[in-house]
Amino acid sequence: MTTLAFASILIMSAMGYFIGRRRSLAIVNGERYRLHSRPVYHGAFVALWIGIPTTLFVLLWLLFQYSVIDSLLIGSMSADLTEGRSGEQVQLILNEVKSIAAGNFFNIPSPEIQDLANTYNALVAKFRWMLVASAIVIAAAILLFTLSRISDSFRARQGVEKVLDGVMIGCSLIAILTTLGIVVSLVVESLRFFSKVPFYEFLFGLNWEPQIPIREGQVAAEGAFGAIPVFTGTLLIAGISLLVAVPIGLLAAIYLTQYAKSRLRAFIKPLLEFLAGVPTVVYGFFAVLVVAPAMKEWGAGIGLDIAPNSAIAAGAVMGIMLIPFVSSLSDDAISAVPQSLTDSSLGLGATKGETILNILLPAALPGIIGGILLAASRAIGETMIVVMAAGLIATLTLNPFEAVTTVTVQIVTLLIGDTAFDNPKTLSAFALGLLLFIVTLFLNVIALRIVQKYREKYD
Repeated sequence: MTTLAFASILIMSAMGYFIGRRRSLAIVNGERYRLHSRPVYHGAFVALWIGIPTTLFVLLWLLFQYSVIDSLLIGSMSADLTEGRSGEQVQLILNEVKSIAAGNFFNIPSPEIQDLANTYNALVAKFRWMLVASAIVIAAAILLFTLSRISDSFRARQGVEKVLDGVMIGCSLIAILTTLGIVVSLVVESLRFFSKVPFYEFLFGLNWEPQIPIREGQVAAEGAFGAIPVFTGTLLIAGISLLVAVPIGLLAAIYLTQYAKSRLRAFIKPLLEFLAGVPTVVYGFFAVLVVAPAMKEWGAGIGLDIAPNSAIAAGAVMGIMLIPFVSSLSDDAISAVPQSLTDSSLGLGATKGETILNILLPAALPGIIGGILLAASRAIGETMIVVMAAGLIATLTLNPFEAVTTVTVQIVTLLIGDTAFDNPKTLSAFALGLLLFIVTLFLNVIALRIVQKYREKYD
């Protein structure tokens, strides 16, 4: 029914466009010059005023629909089911009813629970049809209202522009509020964590073992929440991946823009960017089945003890994955440098290599730094390759031949299985996320300062 509601909005909007356009022409008997705005703007005005408010209504309906249904269902429960039960117990009964309504049950439910499941299905179906009917009624009402506004002096173009301005402002506000929501949620949950674990222990501790009991009767260790080993592993793997990706990606971009022929460039560039579309789990398999055993065998041949899961295996494969991020943005940045600069340098007697080193790279530095920064952010946030190739153990080491873990892997590990959001083990994931957010922000500030300091300005 949700699809039907949105399809109805789309059809009504299309109808509004054609009806509004025809009405504007009918008012002036087809003499377009008498209209303040072109007929297409009258049609667009009607279509936008139908589509946007009705879509917002449907989204709000879907947001609160199931909360209202749950309240009605709880209100219809008999006193035998609700009397003397806590809110959590009533919620468990409600979840059971929903499972039975969906057909997911193993034992035959009681008649009362079955009746509630039937009632739930009936309410859901009723609310869905009500949604479609309400959307059509609202769209029809807006259609009649907007058609009444159309006249030869109506400023439809300004109306369309105001609507589009409002849409763009709304999208900007959504982006800002989403960012604020992420930051607030991280800060609030992190403060709860730091009320249970000292801040200095988390920030300067050298041992990360968050396995503590999260429910009564569970056997686990006491727990240690020193984040330094986790962030050391993150930076180690990210550093190795950048050591692989940055030189290869930058040199590939220079070759493709300055040396490769057009036919060769047209073949190599898409092939290189294809690496960005390979799923990370495939890279993980490649790291586990090919790279890690090859490195272990190579290490044994020269007397090095390389662990089966190692930072260098994960970092090397991650570096291969990041090559397109560096090469593509560097390619675009180098190509954007004015050709007159290159021609002037060559005309003054500089070699092609000197021109690239002294003219092209300084001029393209902002774009190159942007590509490297994007690759670094991607490396810090990668999870699957690290899980499969580097391991889960938080080891405080800078040795790339040992097993390490990263912040994102630990966050995933902490938030799976039994989760209780009043326990230090689970809350530590938010503290890790907040610290990772701060570190990434700090790296962004450093990158901006570097760009501002070394950027070349040309007329």
